[in-house]
Amino acid sequence: MHELSIALEVCRMAEEHVGRTRVGQLVEVGLEVGDDAGVEIESLRFCLEAALANPPFTGARPVIERRRGDALLLSYLELADETDG
Repeated sequence: MHELSIALEVCRMAEEHVGRTRVGQLVEVGLEVGDDAGVEIESLRFCLEAALANPPFTGARPVIERRRGDALLLSYLELADETDG
């Protein structure tokens, strides 16, 4: 199941970015997945939800958008700063 590998790599990239910027808590992880990418969307969503349920991401949610073609892209990381409620 390569969806788990993808989810873990997405988390690694997010942790690298969030740790480098130190600007707040990760709230949302946006991905674009192409219909021809060979990725089972619901399996990827499940793996991401499980991975994001653990520190340092506790509470972050995946947002997966389908696209045409074979794209697989980490499109954004949404962070809440200290003043967000």
